[in-house]
Amino acid sequence: MSRPARSILVCGASGFIGRRIVRTLREAGLSVTEASSASHNFSQNLQPSDWLPRLEGFDAVVNAVGILRDTRDRKLDALHHRAPAALFEACAQVGVRRVIQISANGVDQFNTRYATTKRAADEVLLRLRAEGRLDGTVVRPSIVYGRGGASSALFMTLARLPVMVLPAAALRARIQPVAVQDVALAVLRLLQEGGPEQVTAVGVQALPLSAFIAELRRQLGHGQALVVPLPEAPSRWSARVGDHLSFQPWSTESLAMLQADNVGDAAVFAHLLGRSPVPLERFVAAAWQSA
Repeated sequence: MSRPARSILVCGASGFIGRRIVRTLREAGLSVTEASSASHNFSQNLQPSDWLPRLEGFDAVVNAVGILRDTRDRKLDALHHRAPAALFEACAQVGVRRVIQISANGVDQFNTRYATTKRAADEVLLRLRAEGRLDGTVVRPSIVYGRGGASSALFMTLARLPVMVLPAAALRARIQPVAVQDVALAVLRLLQEGGPEQVTAVGVQALPLSAFIAELRRQLGHGQALVVPLPEAPSRWSARVGDHLSFQPWSTESLAMLQADNVGDAAVFAHLLGRSPVPLERFVAAAWQSA
C-alpha cells in the first residue's frame, strides 16, 4: 500500500463534483492544484507524453472531468476516454501511485456514448491497477445532489412546481441519491488510506426519481404535487430536444439512464466514509443550503 497522498492534481476542478473535492481536500490540509479546461485542455492532451511534464511534484491524481454530451469544442471520447487513458498511463510511468477516477454508477449497464466512454477509461485504470503499476480506484456515484449541480438545480425547480410532468421511466426505476460532500469525503478517504478497485457511492435510500423530487418538495415546505407521467414517445422527443440545449442536463443520455435501477450497497460506502451517508431527509439542509 502506498503512503497517504499529500500533493494532489484534481482534473475537472471547475466542475460540480470537482469543486467540492478541491474544497474537502484543502480543508483536510492537503496541497491541491486545480486543473480545469483553461489550464489543462483534455481535448488536446491525448498522449501520455502530453501529461508527463504536468505530473511533476504530485503523488496523486483525481480525475473528475465529465460532460453529458458532445459540444463543438468538447467531445465525449476525448474527454472521457482518450485523455484520461493517457493521463493514467503517464501516472504509471512517472510513479504517481494513487489515482481516483470519478465515473458513474450504471455505466456498465448501458451502451450510450456517455456510458461507453466513461467505462473505457475505467477499464484502463483497472487494468493498470491489476498490473500493479498504480493504486487506482474507480468511484461510481448514483445521482449526486448538491448546490452547483445542473441536475440538482433541475430537481429543485421541479420540486417547487404544483404539477410535475415526468417521463414514465422516472416512476419505475430506482435511484440512490448521494450528497456531493459524501462523494468528496470518499475521495479524501481513498487518498489517505487507499481502497478497493471500485467504489459505488450511494446514499442510504433507494427510490424512484419521482419520489426523490417529492421528498425535496416536502423539505421545501410544500404539499404533495400532482405527478403526470409523460408517455414513452413524448419522453424521447423531449430528450432529443434537450440534446441541443447544452446548458441543461435533460438529454437522450439522461433518459437512457432512467431505464434501469441505479443503486448500490450503502453499507459498503458508509464503511469507507467512516459514518452513514447524509440521509435523504436532510439533503436540502445539508447538501443544498449549507453549500
